[in-house]
Amino acid sequence: MSTALVEVSGVETPGVRNEVIAGAVGPVVQAGVVHGGVHLHEPVAVVPRQLPAASGMFAGRVGELAELDRAAGGRVVVIVGAGGIGKTWLALAWAHRQLRRYPDGQLFVDLHGFSPVERPMAAAVAVRGFLDALGVEAGRIPDGLAAQAGLYRSLVAGRRMLIVLDNAASAAQVAQLLPGGGSCAVVVTTRAGLAGVISRFGAHALRLGPLNDDEAHALLSTRLGSHRVADAAAEVIALCGGSALALGLVAARAHSQPQVPLTEFAAELREFGVDALDDDDPTASLPAVLSLSVLGLTDELRTVFALLAIAPGPDISPHAAAALTAMPLPRIRACLRALEEASLLTRQPNSRYGIHDLIRGHATTIPLTEDARESALRRVFDFYLHTAHGGDLCLSPHRRPIDLDPPGCEPIPLTDRAAALEWFEAEHACLLAAYRVAAERGWHKEVWHLAWSLNTFHYRRGHLRDHLALWRSGLAAAERLGDPAILTHAHRQLGRACTRLGRYDEALAHLNHALQHTDDLGLAYTHQAIATAWERRGDDRQALEHATQALRLFQALGTTSWEAITRTMVGDCTARLGDHDQARSHYRAALTLHRATPNPSGEADIHCGLAYLAHQSGGHTAAVDHYLQALALYRALGDTYDIGPILDKLGHPYVALGRHEEAREVWHEALKLYREQGRAEDARRLEAQLTALEG
Repeated sequence: MSTALVEVSGVETPGVRNEVIAGAVGPVVQAGVVHGGVHLHEPVAVVPRQLPAASGMFAGRVGELAELDRAAGGRVVVIVGAGGIGKTWLALAWAHRQLRRYPDGQLFVDLHGFSPVERPMAAAVAVRGFLDALGVEAGRIPDGLAAQAGLYRSLVAGRRMLIVLDNAASAAQVAQLLPGGGSCAVVVTTRAGLAGVISRFGAHALRLGPLNDDEAHALLSTRLGSHRVADAAAEVIALCGGSALALGLVAARAHSQPQVPLTEFAAELREFGVDALDDDDPTASLPAVLSLSVLGLTDELRTVFALLAIAPGPDISPHAAAALTAMPLPRIRACLRALEEASLLTRQPNSRYGIHDLIRGHATTIPLTEDARESALRRVFDFYLHTAHGGDLCLSPHRRPIDLDPPGCEPIPLTDRAAALEWFEAEHACLLAAYRVAAERGWHKEVWHLAWSLNTFHYRRGHLRDHLALWRSGLAAAERLGDPAILTHAHRQLGRACTRLGRYDEALAHLNHALQHTDDLGLAYTHQAIATAWERRGDDRQALEHATQALRLFQALGTTSWEAITRTMVGDCTARLGDHDQARSHYRAALTLHRATPNPSGEADIHCGLAYLAHQSGGHTAAVDHYLQALALYRALGDTYDIGPILDKLGHPYVALGRHEEAREVWHEALKLYREQGRAEDARRLEAQLTALEG
């Protein structure tokens, strides 16, 4: 709103008295009768230019800049992110690129919402500052926040201005600073979610994450030069975790000390973590910046945050967080949302929550008693172990469960195969981290229990190296427990893991050790595992000998599911040794047993055996049919590791039938799987097959 100045000349007021009327814009003279000329003078509008300089180290954020371009026209944009992530850098970089779009000026205020040196600014102080910047004389400013905010909105209405509200703490702090019309653009930066601003004013939320590696490298190179960052850039970037402030602090220190190689700054970060970025100047101290985010938390949220920081794995689900904190699920969900609003957690797909590494490092400084820490880790480990154990039995119902101690929490009951696979996929990194926690803390029994519970998932998804590492630790734990039965079991499982990776000598050494101390059921399992090792090594006669011994033991014990699995192995060996009739007899008997159990993976193996027999005898169409049935069963099981070999084998009867395009298609799919699973030798062989087919 502009106010005209009235100049009156030749005023005659016979019998009429002029009055001075006070109003929101100051004293106004009302003339009674005016003779002569009336001249209106519009005051020169003040054009504020309050934007601070943009950071010289700003880099990347191409997608975020484009999002601001799209969203900021006539709207409020709220940039939300953790302390030090680069919100202000982004807002100012974008604002300086938009000066021509907003010729009527730019307003900027640091609201000190999370300032290490000042208290949050009151909305009244910010409004008064904007009125001063817009050239309003002190005598014209009305009393009261509401009236001042109304005058501010009047003054910017219809003007094309850019308003940056930096470091906001709450919706109440921001609401009075928002213009009423759509001609101005407003950018707010905050660690708080400002849900009230987003819902009430229809603001656009731009959640800012860490810089990616390329952006972080560009930031360091801009400040230090590409030659200086060549040796240690990757490590510094990894240790800073994409935090713009952390990278900026490292770059600034390295710039001021050119004689010190960047590798030394990397070593400090590696040794001291977030404390390496402390400083006497609180505005240049990352711990000081982060501490402000924690300072405003309730005692409950502070404790939850500290416990989340010690949780194993890169992220956590609400169910696992409930176990960790011993809180009901609805309450922990509310706490997770509150910590996300404070930009201390990042919500990820599937309702999982992650903590930036530097924030996690700061959170570990929140005091926790050793009892609280130990109890929390026990509870969350129990959650992972008991849920994984139930999930493994869901994937492989023929396995005999192991005896676990009662859980100290409520695990998720996994009774559906698809749900079990989905849970294992989502939690795999956390399960491995929980395993390491158990090993480090000497929870020996729990170590091999969790290794056992990951067995089926690891084999079906091809996590063979992870499984080998688990059972190496599992064997060490079994040796410390001193229980012969557990030790035998660990040797057998480690032997199986070595077999899968082609380490046959090591596998047979562990399996022969397992033969020494076990009961009849253990002997049967071990002979079967030895048969698998010899079969994969290419010695079908040795494999048949051990498979036959295992079959006799399983039959005597009445374990029909394992009898069926072992009959299939005997059939495979006799088929490759040329006794097709005997092999077919074993396959039929095994199929009957599997369908009574049932065991889809066992049926799939039988179809592969029947396909081999058909292909060898020239029944290529029947071979294709059996391989396709096996493939359908394995796809339904989610067994991606065994799908590759079936596709590989399926291509051969396709070639024999002259169906080259179908052979090419299944071999390309198998090759993709082999490459993804790191099966280099299989991939090279299949590449040669494809080359021959093309020829």
